[in-house]
Amino acid sequence: MRLTRCFVPGPLQVGTLCDLPAAAAIHVARVLRLTAGDELTVFDGRGGEYAARLVSTGRQGARARIESHSALERESPLAVTLLQALARGERMDFIVQKATELGVSRVLAFASERSVLRLGSDARARRLEHWRAVAISACEQCGRNRIPSVTLASDLAAACAQAEAPLRVLLDPRASLSLPAALRRTASLRQLALLIGPEGGLSEAELQLALRSGFLDCRLGSRVLRAETAPLAALAVAQALAGDLRD
Repeated sequence: MRLTRCFVPGPLQVGTLCDLPAAAAIHVARVLRLTAGDELTVFDGRGGEYAARLVSTGRQGARARIESHSALERESPLAVTLLQALARGERMDFIVQKATELGVSRVLAFASERSVLRLGSDARARRLEHWRAVAISACEQCGRNRIPSVTLASDLAAACAQAEAPLRVLLDPRASLSLPAALRRTASLRQLALLIGPEGGLSEAELQLALRSGFLDCRLGSRVLRAETAPLAALAVAQALAGDLRD
């Protein structure tokens, strides 16, 4: 039987009590119908996970006792920063969720010239909080104990300035170099920056800016992938060649 996993802002410590976040407490008590004495796994994003046991559930929330710690990690040896142009609707949620499941270390969203989604200062803060919650939920589901960073840059130039990796690639169906070939060029690849444009693609000015910033333009197959498909396909390829899917 798979145990319920909950993220609890820590730091957590063996032998102490912890209160589950409100949403997790509701899910545990009303959806899963767990009660005092039931086991669950909690993690605080600082490494490893904790075996815990509920001591109370109810309208006032849910509380658990931390019983033991495991240093188990499920992180990929390939640290990927995903530079993702803002996508509209629920597509951005989908990208953050699935990228987290695929082991990305950081999601760096940015406003592209052709991005349909435009965010004011208040909306930026709300969306960031929401996307971070999506990443936490994905970690709870997939077993990760470390939550990827989710940040937002004002534009592509700002995003490129924050992308530090020995190999930087962007997807462009017109490119002559394939993504697998680019990945194989770097021996013992441990860090990768992956740039994905919006629904309409990067503008020519943005493409040239990225190339000047050290990005290699690469193709991924012979078809044009949607904005929400491209990052996930590229992440799967990268993890298969240099990450935790290759074995």
